[in-house]
Amino acid sequence: MTREEFEKLTEEALDEIPEKFHKLMDNVVILVEDNARPEHGQEIGIRKNEVLLGLYQGVPQTHRGPHYSMVPPDRITIFQNTIEKFGRTPAGIRQLVKDTIWHEIAHHFGSDERRVRKAEVHRRHRST
Repeated sequence: MTREEFEKLTEEALDEIPEKFHKLMDNVVILVEDNARPEHGQEIGIRKNEVLLGLYQGVPQTHRGPHYSMVPPDRITIFQNTIEKFGRTPAGIRQLVKDTIWHEIAHHFGSDERRVRKAEVHRRHRST
């Protein structure tokens, strides 16, 4: 899949985020990179057998205070090669992009990993 095609999937996944969340997203950019670098995994304490599909870097909204200004944007990075490898099919890749976008946006809003995973299970059950 070309980078352009993958970025289009990312845009489509963002379009599926409910408007109430879009309106609340603040000072955040979405980027696509080929692969995570070793320091990415070290940064968040990922284990060797775990896979990094996306990464949130920044100041979650729940930690922003009255002095939050003149700060570079938060970064949500989606790792194309890893998602393609684990997605395997066009439909699988599309779903992983969507799930990864939701996951990282939840971190932007201040959810920790445990809470994000719980919300993912809830969201999956609602969509079936």
